[in-house]
Amino acid sequence: MSTPDRLIEATRELLWERGYVGTSPKAIQQHAGAGQGSMYHHFAGKPDLALAAIRRTAEEMRETAGRVLDAPGSAYERISGYLLRERDVLRGCPVGRLTMDPEVVASDALRAPVAETITWLRERLATIVREGLDRGEFTPGIAPDDIAASIVATVQGGYVLARAAGSADAFDAGVRGLLTLLAPPAGTARHTDAVVSHHPAS
Repeated sequence: MSTPDRLIEATRELLWERGYVGTSPKAIQQHAGAGQGSMYHHFAGKPDLALAAIRRTAEEMRETAGRVLDAPGSAYERISGYLLRERDVLRGCPVGRLTMDPEVVASDALRAPVAETITWLRERLATIVREGLDRGEFTPGIAPDDIAASIVATVQGGYVLARAAGSADAFDAGVRGLLTLLAPPAGTARHTDAVVSHHPAS
């Protein structure tokens, strides 16, 4: 891995664990195994490096979510796949946690990739819900944008509940509840029970 990549990866990890204020240039250098000269040769400073790290984290989240949401299957199955995919629940969402970081939220530049990614996720989910409505997979009359917001809120809120309890059970319960509410009308295929039973412990 190149020095810039090591610095970016180190910053990503530290931002996730410690937040912006707790991620000092010295800690980044130590974590990356790079000297001060190398860091400032490739990046103008901590804000520049943090922006590169946040952008990479946001891109990775889009790629991970996109692989599930673009997979074959019904709209319900794809949403289930997104909700039930393996996560490190107790660490929280690397993108979602940035919204609780005062330094990130106060910076238009640092906040932009986070806001763009959450907007992208909501729009992608809303599109899938519309597809499901068109195919009769969901109860008629539901609002795709509202459902998409509820899905994102369930995931992000589930992280908070799980971290507070020190257990992924609260996250799992929220996901099961939402999938029950989204379950296709009677007479269409339902996969809730089978999918939930395979939800990873983390």
